[in-house]
Amino acid sequence: MKFNIQSRGDNDSNILSQKIKSYLQEFHLEYDEKEPEIVISVGGDGTLLEAFHQYAHRSQETSFVGVHTGHLGFYADWKPDEVEKLVIHIAKTPFKIVEYPLLEVIIRHNNDQKSERFLALNECSVKSMEGSLVMDIEIKGDHFETFRGDGLCLSTPSGSTAYNKALGGAILHPSLASIQLAEMASINNRVYRTIGSPLVLPQHHTCMLKPKNNVDFQVTVDHLNLVQKQVKSIQCRVAEERIRFARFRPFPFWKRVKESFIAE
Repeated sequence: MKFNIQSRGDNDSNILSQKIKSYLQEFHLEYDEKEPEIVISVGGDGTLLEAFHQYAHRSQETSFVGVHTGHLGFYADWKPDEVEKLVIHIAKTPFKIVEYPLLEVIIRHNNDQKSERFLALNECSVKSMEGSLVMDIEIKGDHFETFRGDGLCLSTPSGSTAYNKALGGAILHPSLASIQLAEMASINNRVYRTIGSPLVLPQHHTCMLKPKNNVDFQVTVDHLNLVQKQVKSIQCRVAEERIRFARFRPFPFWKRVKESFIAE
């Protein structure tokens, strides 16, 4: 089996990464940065996000597993003192593959510039660089509302515990093939009205954002910050690709939610 290790880059993570690498090579696994079958993320959820984007083009071939060297995360679920057990599992145990939905983001421009396509594991957020964001929102090709406010966030179920939750969105189980649209400080008065609630869209529904004013946009796809000019539309839907996680033991999602957000 071919493997790669993605480290957060701090001293503890680097030492642990080298330890895991040595252990796996002792089991005659091959270290391969280009075409790994499994990627071990050592750090936190942000480290796994970076690893995912590095290998997003290998969604059908590469699986991920996370070791956390800081706070317990939603993606990094193994502890540093469990790495020997994890290594034995990777080397000796046929692991179960669990797939989570991803968000597809397609940005089209007013000029002849080629459209851009991105995949998000957590979310895509859209904000204007100055003033209020004004956008028509279409769902399945029909106009739903004209949004005015600070911005919009479209998240995956696994990303629903991140920025989406801070915006008052619902927490969705990652087995649900869906995306969620949450508003940032929408303007609601006698002139402007929005739904004012997060929307959960199923797999076959497409959400289209179309700018109403000629401004530049800041679009964030997970940890990637993009400045977009002359945007015609931003199309979001559940991607055909899915992220693959290597599971060697049960991963109780609601227990993780409780541990992360509810004090004992």
